[in-house]
Amino acid sequence: MKILLKNAHIIDPSENIDQVADILIVDGIIKKIAPKISASENVQEYDLDGKIVAPGFIDMHVHLREPGYEHKETIETGLSAAATGGFTAVCCMPNTNPPIDDASVVKFIKEKSAKALNGLVDVYPVAAATKNREGKELSPMIELVEAGAVAFSDDGSPIENPEMMRRAVEYSNMLGKIIIQHSEDRALAKLGVMNEGLVSTSLGLPPIPSIAEEILIDRDIRIAEYVGAPYHAAHISTAGSVEIIRQAKKKNLPVTCEVTPHHFTLTDDAVRTFDTNTKMNPPLRTQVDVDAIREGLRDGTIDVIATDHAPHSFDEKEVEFLEAPFGIVGLETAVGLAITELVIPKILSINQLIEKFSINPRKILSLPSVKIIVGEKANFTILDIQKQWNVDAKKFKSKSKNTPFGGRTLIGKCYAIINNGMIHFSD
Repeated sequence: MKILLKNAHIIDPSENIDQVADILIVDGIIKKIAPKISASENVQEYDLDGKIVAPGFIDMHVHLREPGYEHKETIETGLSAAATGGFTAVCCMPNTNPPIDDASVVKFIKEKSAKALNGLVDVYPVAAATKNREGKELSPMIELVEAGAVAFSDDGSPIENPEMMRRAVEYSNMLGKIIIQHSEDRALAKLGVMNEGLVSTSLGLPPIPSIAEEILIDRDIRIAEYVGAPYHAAHISTAGSVEIIRQAKKKNLPVTCEVTPHHFTLTDDAVRTFDTNTKMNPPLRTQVDVDAIREGLRDGTIDVIATDHAPHSFDEKEVEFLEAPFGIVGLETAVGLAITELVIPKILSINQLIEKFSINPRKILSLPSVKIIVGEKANFTILDIQKQWNVDAKKFKSKSKNTPFGGRTLIGKCYAIINNGMIHFSD
């Protein structure tokens, strides 16, 4: 199959490419990039005037829910949401049922995802660091890596025991993989449901203090430094966490982190609505925290934007705030929120945005880089950064619709993705 992209604004920060050109793709491979390429027979031609072609985005923190929770999301619906949101690849977290702590589960996910949408979206399973994600015994890491796991995490739960964390970091490092920590000291978090502060006090809801996140990140960095291995903190949410990681990077420690769009967009004031779609873990924090996160994104302290896409069914969220599960869907709003909240206010350039959605996560996970040069596989996210649109959860491809952004006007959207020889349009 031949695809000709006309007038594409190509931005590939890894290759210092920023140019308008035509791109010819033959059987999924970039065959030619030139100012003008004439169409030949049997070519699908698309005019991308005004659109940006970037290396394919990867969301390194997604819950696909299958196996075990197919009423929330299936691999098929999750990947449909990913493709529509602009992601050519996702990493799925291990809190499935059964959890991804056995090679057979990794193989199941790999085989099923390869068939979903004919393999349009690449799926990289993140395996559990400990058996059943209980933090008591290491998972069979070698077998999990041989089956296709790209990293380890007990996400949804922290690895609380410091000795277990040390062993997990040591063994994963020996296998060339990274530990992704859900940073939460549960003794401090207790049964909290929102950020500790003025809002939680006024609403009378049990709080989660910021120190519950920061104390574990601080401890883990010390462990990683002692062991001499890399470490990645998932979905950080506080100003203190940003500063801890900033100081670690100043010491040249191999510490990285990610942030979600909802944590750079919303504050805990949103919880005043008692909308259960504002219940997250980690919780929405204060404006001081949001400002610190935006500065951390700007100065490079925060490496990655990841969604923590957490589908829950309507019935599960349509309960009292205390009883509702944590989390929201994010795959289909991430790009729009990032452009609206970060690029338009000039906190991030488009190049920085592409680094945090595409280049940095692949480096952290030691995955093959994606480059827009002749001879490479065509793996593109195509952006329309001028498009204004309204979030309508009813139109989500995800099986679940739990979002606090319904009705919000965003600027910037995925136009299409190209991967594995296929093109998928978002509208």
